[in-house]
Amino acid sequence: MAAAVSDLLPAPARSPTPRRVFMLGATGTIGRATVRALAQRGHAVVCFGRSARASADATPAPGARVEWRFGDVTDPASVARDGLRGERFDALVSCLASRTGAPADAWAVDHRAHVAALAAAQAVGVSHCVLLSALCVQKPRLAFQHAKLAFEATLMASGITWSIVRPTAFFKSLSGQVERVRAGRPFVVFGDGTLTACKPIGDDDLAQYLADCLDDPARHDRVLPIGGPGPAITPRDQGEHLFALLGRPARFRHVPVGVLDAVIATLTAVGRIVPAAAAKAELARIGRYYATESMLVNDPVTGRPDAAATPSTGTQTLFDHYARLIHGDVRHERTEHSVF
Repeated sequence: MAAAVSDLLPAPARSPTPRRVFMLGATGTIGRATVRALAQRGHAVVCFGRSARASADATPAPGARVEWRFGDVTDPASVARDGLRGERFDALVSCLASRTGAPADAWAVDHRAHVAALAAAQAVGVSHCVLLSALCVQKPRLAFQHAKLAFEATLMASGITWSIVRPTAFFKSLSGQVERVRAGRPFVVFGDGTLTACKPIGDDDLAQYLADCLDDPARHDRVLPIGGPGPAITPRDQGEHLFALLGRPARFRHVPVGVLDAVIATLTAVGRIVPAAAAKAELARIGRYYATESMLVNDPVTGRPDAAATPSTGTQTLFDHYARLIHGDVRHERTEHSVF
């Protein structure tokens, strides 16, 4: 069996102050990596999830102080009764996010569930919250972005120490075309393929950063935008490197952004009659946002994306990840708002 990326990284230093951590969103790819990172530092982690089945692949190696409890994260009573159980905790770490980004889902999970969990956590002694947010909230146009910002504001005003981490693009979100290219199809880009750029970050590198927020005073009471190592890359860069890894000449299919606008307009019109179409329209808006907005820190003066102002961390690049996908070392499940 191939080694996991985390197994190839140097072991992190143990925390000088091991804590008892209540963890939300532990079954996602980033959440699983964060549980490992916390456990490696000697923290005792209690993960709150939906079911034992969902947690099966999310527990680190034997010996780690990781416990699973189950309930409904959207039910404040369940979080307190089934998750926290009136026991004392030192920190709340959340990698929880709505699955679709649709308005109802976003406000239920990205906002209300977090507000309730924070209140319950404070009641049992939590004095620090580390929140995985998203860089895209710096230019909010979508429901899930406004929901995330609303909870960020609540957290900042809570009176406890907070660390809000806003990563750029994730490897998983930029890997949807690996199989189509391997199957001999062209790499799809919007416009000329240089409309956007990002500094993608891997799950394990991001997890290390999140875990270190507990012990690094420089990351306390701060909004922390973060990207992965190396220069910013465009969709065209992604396609060219992917074809190079496969040893094939690069082939692109250029799609006008107007195609997405037409899809959104059609689904919005139909959505006035058919609710399912309205939900798909919101997913199309999310797709358009990511097709046209760079995931880089915006210059406060010009408002333009600035790669130099976007901090970098970690060692794993997107192209390292592409190589691992091609060789079968990792694989991804598709998400609800995958564009391709």
